[in-house]
Amino acid sequence: MLRIWVWISPVKFMFQIKKIFLIALLLITCSLAVCMSQCYADGMNSETYILKTGISIVDQVPDSFYGMWRVTARLADTSSPQTFKPTSVDLWNLSRAGDVINLSNPFTGASASITVSSVNNNIIRFSKTGNYDNKRLTDTVEIKLDGERFTGVNGFTLETLSGGVVIKKETAVYHLKGERISGSAQAGNLGLCYYRRKKG
Repeated sequence: MLRIWVWISPVKFMFQIKKIFLIALLLITCSLAVCMSQCYADGMNSETYILKTGISIVDQVPDSFYGMWRVTARLADTSSPQTFKPTSVDLWNLSRAGDVINLSNPFTGASASITVSSVNNNIIRFSKTGNYDNKRLTDTVEIKLDGERFTGVNGFTLETLSGGVVIKKETAVYHLKGERISGSAQAGNLGLCYYRRKKG
């Protein structure tokens, strides 16, 4: 059998190896550059989307949402009848300052910003969490505007804390009816006192 030997000089062999190495390195660098560019673009798009969402959701709230409302709340369900009042009448003053929406109660003086989670035409959903002594009250409100009135639902979670640990949780659901008293507020927590606070 005839064997043919092809002799390659060491210098030429090293040159070929170096050439292959450089090509491989170039391909890896290009792949990393494309990947990083795509990741950066995705990150920017995500950040822009979140920013736009945070601003636009406030802008989507209709002007008819703002103003002074007389709100009647009737207890529909609760895990703790001895804690939550069966009925309540409050005043809500809803106002906006920049990108912040506030809900204040002129009678109690309570006032804080609310978080709007969704706006669907005339249906607005918002929430708020407040701390009162050793209790944390979280409430979520959904109202449907209808001209000078609205109807809705207010869900409450009242947690009793000890050393930062929740030792008791009570819940309630109220049906709401609102009637406008005055037009849109110019400046702008839910100062709702539906549960019975122990004195002393």
